[in-house]
Amino acid sequence: MLNLLKQIIMLLPALAAAAAGVMLSRRLLHYFQLESYQFYGYSKTCLRRYKALLPNVLLPLVWGVVCVITNRPISAIVILLTGFLLAKKQATAKEKKPFVVTARMKRLYVILAIVLFVFALIHPAMLALLPLLVALAALIALPIEKSINRMYMRDAQKKLFANKGLIRIGITGSYGKTSVKVILYTILSQKYNVLSTPASFNTPMGLTRVIRERLVPAHQIFLAEMGARHRKDIKELTDFIQPTIGVLTSVGPQHLDTFKTLDNIIQTKYDLVRAVPDDGFAVFNGDNDICADLYEKTHQKPKALIGRKDSDAWAEDISLSAQGSSFTLCLKDGARIPCQTRLLGAHNISNILLACAVGRHLGLNNLQLQRGVAMLQPVEHRLQLLRSAGGVTIIDDAFNSNPRGAKAALDVLAKFPGRRIIVTPGMVELGEDEDKYNREFGREMASAADVCVLIGKKHTLPIQEGLIEAGYPQQDIHVFPSLNDATQWLNGFMRPGDFILYENDLPDHYSE
Repeated sequence: MLNLLKQIIMLLPALAAAAAGVMLSRRLLHYFQLESYQFYGYSKTCLRRYKALLPNVLLPLVWGVVCVITNRPISAIVILLTGFLLAKKQATAKEKKPFVVTARMKRLYVILAIVLFVFALIHPAMLALLPLLVALAALIALPIEKSINRMYMRDAQKKLFANKGLIRIGITGSYGKTSVKVILYTILSQKYNVLSTPASFNTPMGLTRVIRERLVPAHQIFLAEMGARHRKDIKELTDFIQPTIGVLTSVGPQHLDTFKTLDNIIQTKYDLVRAVPDDGFAVFNGDNDICADLYEKTHQKPKALIGRKDSDAWAEDISLSAQGSSFTLCLKDGARIPCQTRLLGAHNISNILLACAVGRHLGLNNLQLQRGVAMLQPVEHRLQLLRSAGGVTIIDDAFNSNPRGAKAALDVLAKFPGRRIIVTPGMVELGEDEDKYNREFGREMASAADVCVLIGKKHTLPIQEGLIEAGYPQQDIHVFPSLNDATQWLNGFMRPGDFILYENDLPDHYSE
């Protein structure tokens, strides 16, 4: 009994360090979750946020000193107490996207606890490697997670193909996927019972969850948004869903940081078209030059091009305003349909044309198309108008930002009367050309906004350079370290009649 007690006392510092390490790992695990459990993104976030992680790394070194100068029970108490206090402080920090303890995260926590205990047995100071140990635990968990994912995906696929008449529509592109999906849902619902993935559910497990939880035999169409950050991502999704119709919204330098080259992006997006069967249907956005080139190279498949005069669908008599848009929907079969929509911006007309081309292919008549367009509602955080009680109008385009979307948002802002204000941290995940795109963003911003509020001094420096190059008054450029600081300043600066565009809102792991 005495020997057992001695052994327990000997293990106390390691047990305490493992427990404290688990508590301290919350921020790192949150980064991992925000990066969709991708090791590359996690490592970049850790490097970018190294200052925020210094306490998590330095505290275990203090534990090592404590273990040298005190006995084991006292060391264990000090380790637990300091770990708990720091973890509590970090957990109370405001988060734009909260940490969610999913089933996967619970499994990762268990494996991490074991890994931390093993390293703490060597010495509690080893937990100074906490960012690496989190990655190691995730690597150990990876085969388990892949096995579980495959099991759920097989179950979802079985349910998906049990509906023999189900039309499966895949939607991908560098920009506009979610907007086109929402538009398609509204328009196709004029004739069909449609199931659509919610929000930005565009990963294998996101689609799996929707199919397993929501698909019923009464559904006639399944809309699957397909996102990608790496070369084979779309191929994995098309192998899973096996779409009968493919919609390519755009191709551009989004997520260039992970794709590395534009050609990788092109080939990845085109994987959707490759997956469409020879008796299927592929729709391309002719307003995007790369999509138009891909249309031309596609043979032996029914296909449609939109946006260009005398293509399969285009718009005439376009009128854009701060209240929405009106246009004539022109179809290759000779139809001319007057349409009105609350959606803002010329890019949304392109999105509507894509949906109408699919709708016509699936047998919707003129009235159904017209009614569907009229019923469209702004997609949340994508050029969504919000009226405030103080007479200020918010243009919420905070979901994300990219070169095409940012330009479209500025075009919309320029159409509003009164004082126009933009609030933005700029664009990210654009690889080596990120500064170039942000500098151009600044130049375009100069002609659309009366006041520019930039979030993050370091990251927005190219935007400031672009503004100054365009002759923008420096006194109208205001830079703040965080959105909270900017909001406090705006509360005293805004006045009735102002229009404020929130262009992009970076998650916590991109904060400077």
